[in-house]
Amino acid sequence: MLIDGLQYCNWSEKIFREWRASNITAVHVTISYHEQFRETVSNFEKWNNWFEKFPDLIMPAYYAQDVENAKTLNKTAVIFGFQNPSPIEDDIGLVEILHRLGGRFMQLSYNNQSLLATGCYEANDPGITRMGKEVIKEMNRVGMVVDMSHSSERSTFEAMEISKRPIVISHANPSFWHPAKRNKSNEILLKLSETNGFLGFSLYPHHLNNGSNCKLEDFCTMIAKTADLMGVDHIGFGSDLCQDQPDSIVEWMRVGKWTKKIDYGEGSASNPGFPEMPNWFRDNRDWHNILQGLKKIGFNDEEVKKIKGENWLNFFKKSFTPISK
Repeated sequence: MLIDGLQYCNWSEKIFREWRASNITAVHVTISYHEQFRETVSNFEKWNNWFEKFPDLIMPAYYAQDVENAKTLNKTAVIFGFQNPSPIEDDIGLVEILHRLGGRFMQLSYNNQSLLATGCYEANDPGITRMGKEVIKEMNRVGMVVDMSHSSERSTFEAMEISKRPIVISHANPSFWHPAKRNKSNEILLKLSETNGFLGFSLYPHHLNNGSNCKLEDFCTMIAKTADLMGVDHIGFGSDLCQDQPDSIVEWMRVGKWTKKIDYGEGSASNPGFPEMPNWFRDNRDWHNILQGLKKIGFNDEEVKKIKGENWLNFFKKSFTPISK
């Protein structure tokens, strides 16, 4: 079982076939960045059309059982998530509606301050807002996972304290390895493991040691050190892969509708677009390189199985089902 905890590719039959060629069991797909509710619904419609057009390749997953069914049927299960709370606008009732549509993850902020929490690029971090506290409770109730991948330190700690269900950092790396603003401190990672939360390792070059020139052995060694810190049961992959996307999309990711200027965010003025991927992970066809790399540095077969997918599946089992009243 191979599960990727975050992708935002330029979706196509080509990518769906590459998923199957690599035996990818499930992918958490970003269905909304800055889109509000109605725009997000339109994105669900697009995916419904793809499910109808490519039923031999992909299927929607609403619960862990759907992921297991996809494995049996030799399909890739698609799990939906939002990288920003924009889809709920300022209406807490939309949390349940979006969960019914298939939304299973929602970030409380995307780099900037939101109505719910503070993003990692803000100078000040007042923590989870009044609305944020109520939305976390509602997400817990319906079975939507709190994701703090783009959030700042205090907000992330408070989310773990407020949430009655484990949270995720679906796509980031430890800051001891690379100091990107989105990468997470040892203190956060320890708290995440103590609360049965989950970390998905990112392959986005701005989060990697030496960027696009990161070595596979270095990446796998980082995973081993994080496993020592958190325990092997709390980690997996969240590649943040943006395969086949044009540079205009990364600009839209960073600026949305909140500014008229170009915000380079995790890039730089000299490299505003997508950075080149490491040569050992060009796209979805190269997962085998990472799995071989993990074994080479000392992970046994059982540990590799956990990291590549079993840990995510166990997390889904605990997280997607609504709490009975």
